[in-house]
Amino acid sequence: MRAQLGTNSHRPISLFIARDPADLYQVGNCNELNAGYAADGYARVNGLGALVTTFGVGELSALNAVAGAYSEYVPLVHIVGQPSTLSQRDGMLLHHTLGNGNFQVFADMSTNISCAVAKLTDSYEAPMLIDHALRECWIHSRPVYITLPTDMVQKKVEGQQLKLPIDLTPPSVEREKEDYVVSVVMKYLSAAKNAVILVDACTIRHRVVEETRDLIAKSKLPTFVAPMGKGAVDETSPNYGGVYAGTGSNSGVAERVESADLVLSIGAIKSDFNTSGFTYKISQLNTIDFHSDYIRVKYSEYPGVGMKGVLRKVVDRLPQLNVQPGPTTNNNAIPKEILNSSDSTITHAWLWPRLGQWLQPNDVILTETGTSNFGIWETRFPKNVTAISQVLWGSIGYATGSCQGAALAVKELPKKFNRTILWTGDGSFQLTAQEISTCIRHDLNPIIFVICNDGYTIERFIHGMDATYNDVQNWRYKDLVAAFGADSNKCKTYQVKTREQFNSLLEDVKFSNPQHLQFVEVYMPKEDAPKVLQITAKASAENNAKM
Repeated sequence: MRAQLGTNSHRPISLFIARDPADLYQVGNCNELNAGYAADGYARVNGLGALVTTFGVGELSALNAVAGAYSEYVPLVHIVGQPSTLSQRDGMLLHHTLGNGNFQVFADMSTNISCAVAKLTDSYEAPMLIDHALRECWIHSRPVYITLPTDMVQKKVEGQQLKLPIDLTPPSVEREKEDYVVSVVMKYLSAAKNAVILVDACTIRHRVVEETRDLIAKSKLPTFVAPMGKGAVDETSPNYGGVYAGTGSNSGVAERVESADLVLSIGAIKSDFNTSGFTYKISQLNTIDFHSDYIRVKYSEYPGVGMKGVLRKVVDRLPQLNVQPGPTTNNNAIPKEILNSSDSTITHAWLWPRLGQWLQPNDVILTETGTSNFGIWETRFPKNVTAISQVLWGSIGYATGSCQGAALAVKELPKKFNRTILWTGDGSFQLTAQEISTCIRHDLNPIIFVICNDGYTIERFIHGMDATYNDVQNWRYKDLVAAFGADSNKCKTYQVKTREQFNSLLEDVKFSNPQHLQFVEVYMPKEDAPKVLQITAKASAENNAKM
């Protein structure tokens, strides 16, 4: 990690002045909420993110983003610049406080959305507290909260402590216990006649992608992903079958998964939007669940035995299995009735398979809560695409802020990643549009698509198509790039309203291989949405109506 995200304020500045800027640089976002989103996106690409805010007013503005990182298992270090220990001890009536002398109230708020809290009030303990927090952040893949009073920044610490490497190894498991769990898994896997693999988000978050891909390749079992698991699996693999999300699954997928006599479920997060409104139809009697800190075989649970070690041993000991082929994926084929239509309107049924034809290996693609999050289910990825979304937390505006952080991480790792691509809606974009300014300031080159469809389409399908609170003021979105001060030689903006215009844009070599920021307005009908969004929205509306 080379960058930390945050905003400029006097308490964090004391930290920036004290450190060597060659080791770490501050990004300086437009506000703390956006900084939190950006740190989240940076972490999803680079493995760990850091957010620095000031006490009270700054940290509270960031809490929505930090809570989202906690919800979605994103390792994020939140560092808060506090008043001096002397000021806190004396209960001074300082700005940014509640005026009651309580300097712990904000830390208490963050406790429930952090897996560790480190209050740095003693220079001897500080290195140990920091190392512990960083270990917990990495092991649990969740945010940690570190307070740094202004008078602690310049304090010296015992140098010997800094020479000790942070132990990032997972908690140890008794070999006999782990081997027993492996033997139980192997027993049912060997006996299965029709097994499948289902991969979800915690496969990525808890860093078992390598083990999972080895299992897929060696077992040759039909493999599917939950929506939050997209990017974890090589979708060009011959045994990849598509997205499983209950009634919102890709064509032919639900029938195949739900008829399996054994489902190896890896890193599942069975939230409403990830399951199309809780429409999974998989019996626990046919399921082996792999998680970071426990394994569940049917109804028997083995706490303290994590999936990383178990999956590796299963791969190493895998015998010849009974394999029944899965469904054939459409490979981004646009439905014939749509492809042959004379209507040139850009619709979701046409757009998302077409996008899949344009994506390149090693791309990073971000999709906003709403039509983009659901549309991407119909996009088959080339190899090593990183998918970023916020399906569980679902904070509107997340993706634009996250895009800035992701693009920064991609810039730092040019040999590992290719392009940064954002898909967001006009309503969502209005919440965090300022981060285009940060992208410009740091010469980042994301390709940004804003769907212009007159407001919050996902909410229309849940709460009513004509509800006025889902309307937004239409902006001249592409003109914001210039308004934020972009050099006309270092950006390019576009507006597309037909399929022909969209195809021409994707076929433009300069557009598809950007050196600078590209911004595209994509006009789509207000009442059009991906089919799976409509299914999920209906289920959500029905759940909301239950008494």
